[in-house]
Amino acid sequence: MQAGDFFSVRSDFSLGSFFSGEAKPWEWLPRIAEALQSLGSSSELPKGIPPGCHLSGPVFAHPSVKWPPFCTVEGPVYLDEGVEIRPGAYLRGRVIVGRGCVLGNSCEYKNCLLLDEVETAHFNYVGDSILGNRAHLGAGVICANLKLDRGPVSVMIEGVRYATGLRKVGAFLGDGAEVGCNSVLQPGTILGREAAVISMPFHGYLPAGMMALPTGSPVIVTRPRNGVAN
Repeated sequence: MQAGDFFSVRSDFSLGSFFSGEAKPWEWLPRIAEALQSLGSSSELPKGIPPGCHLSGPVFAHPSVKWPPFCTVEGPVYLDEGVEIRPGAYLRGRVIVGRGCVLGNSCEYKNCLLLDEVETAHFNYVGDSILGNRAHLGAGVICANLKLDRGPVSVMIEGVRYATGLRKVGAFLGDGAEVGCNSVLQPGTILGREAAVISMPFHGYLPAGMMALPTGSPVIVTRPRNGVAN
């Protein structure tokens, strides 16, 4: 079980050296802060940011970032080329966003890594989570990151339980994974590459290319691709 089974980090990503494919996926979470610290404590923001965007702390933003009329960004935050931020987005520290991502209206982000072309467009919470390239969250999807008993989160994968050693762990979505509207991903959920969850609560591990359906207990079937079932 390695992060490289779920995520591909492009070779020219300036912070990529902090995210080893040989690490466990949850071992990337503490590396987010370390990667941001490597950028230093001061940043020069591009010109033309609307006055309704409230920025504090170090915010490293590519000049091509599209800013909305209003948002709140609390550093440290890294925003790569072509990121689109929509009205009401709240980035509250330790957030790394890759190329071409969409940070949607009224969405909240905290201690998370979004690789390239991730879409979180409407009313999402992404805390202590890793979202792979081209991952997509439907409207209202929540990546829950704290158990009711507030104890350490463990991850169950194919009958093997892994202790993360962390109290706050959200979700890990492999490259191309999708989650349907209003779903809640429970702490420690892992979706493989191209896996999909229909609108429902989901907890556990969903292998690559599979789909979870809300028919009583979650049913896992081969995910259709290009309109044709595999």
